[in-house]
Amino acid sequence: MINQTHDPALASWVESANRHRDFPIQNLPFASFRRRGSGDAFRVGVAIGDYILDMTAARGALESEAAAAAAAPTLNALMALGPAAWSTLRLELSGALRKGSPLEGKLRGALVARDSAEYALPAHIGDYTDFYTSIHHATNIGKLFRPDNPLLPNYKWIPIGYHGRASTINVSGRDFPRPIGQVLPPGAQAPVVGPSKRMDYELELGVYVGLGNEQGTRIPIDEAESHVFGISLLNDWSARDIQGWEYQPLGPFLSKNFATTVSPWVVTLEALAPFRAPLARPAEDPPLVAYLDSAQTRARGAFDIRLEVLISTRRMEGERAAPHRLSQTSYRHAYWTVAQIVAHHTVNGCSLVPGDLLGTGTLSGPSMEETGSLAELTQGGKNAIKLPNGETRTFLEDFDTITFRGWCEAPDAARIALGEVSARVLPSRA
Repeated sequence: MINQTHDPALASWVESANRHRDFPIQNLPFASFRRRGSGDAFRVGVAIGDYILDMTAARGALESEAAAAAAAPTLNALMALGPAAWSTLRLELSGALRKGSPLEGKLRGALVARDSAEYALPAHIGDYTDFYTSIHHATNIGKLFRPDNPLLPNYKWIPIGYHGRASTINVSGRDFPRPIGQVLPPGAQAPVVGPSKRMDYELELGVYVGLGNEQGTRIPIDEAESHVFGISLLNDWSARDIQGWEYQPLGPFLSKNFATTVSPWVVTLEALAPFRAPLARPAEDPPLVAYLDSAQTRARGAFDIRLEVLISTRRMEGERAAPHRLSQTSYRHAYWTVAQIVAHHTVNGCSLVPGDLLGTGTLSGPSMEETGSLAELTQGGKNAIKLPNGETRTFLEDFDTITFRGWCEAPDAARIALGEVSARVLPSRA
């Protein structure tokens, strides 16, 4: 709920945080970082303006159990403490970083400039599940694979998901080679093996599990968000030609598990409280199954997180041209909420543990300008996109860089951001 940490009038003794568009004192997101090129151990940090508060260096000034748990390489120990501890730490950090705080003298030496930092994954991710929460994306992609039956009948009843690959999740800035796989060329009678020719991005959010549950128990929907530590940006890279050949009958496999990229910053659900929205579900749709339904979810289960996709090609970089925006949308268009995917994931007794990652699936809005993948923007490669310098794209080419940005803004609230996630497609190692 809204509390004193969200007050838009709050100011910090870290001057760059005041009126900062991404990381003001009302945000305070977490990452795992170190000084670039130092060889030091990674440690948890908190973004404040143009700086990162090193939680290990700040340990002597901050007294809570949660602050001690955050003096670690990753967020897992803090995640395991649960929502009361997370909220206590947020209030403690907010107070310590406010203008006039008596801890200013002790904490100034724990600040590290963000532009001198490099990042690791914010948590040890033991498991990764990717969902399919955007009905607009599901319909658009369904039209490409199943023109006569784009939206399968179970979609409006059940949050669809598949098990991803945690070992190939990388933090923003880690480039990767174009994947190789088996594809069936148009008109061919037998598949061939080679580099994917239809590389795509997928605009998603990552939901980090905090407090886990024991195997055999389920998480009720009204308790689901208390098991979620926070949200980050996520790019679920996809090889559409490999996907089209392999996805039936069991769904995505090698077309997805070669690379997933996440942003370094995790924004807590508490920080996102001013940007909640009602669940957008048409009245004529099927009624929600009981374990997926609650008044709380209907009233404020969605989040208005604004999202945009930008592309930079090798030629654009050579010309020093700014990245080109491909689309812009909002997470509020999602058909299934954070609480619903957590409740569904555990309804069969599946256990979640601190650091587990749940992808939202590609987030598209109702218009073509709000689509979260090239497959949608180009209608499966039929309609090329023209970039400002004259280049065209149907799917990604080698050395293309894709960047996602996310932010929240609302009346009577400070603007906060999720930072950005970016990576480049390198040539195949065939």
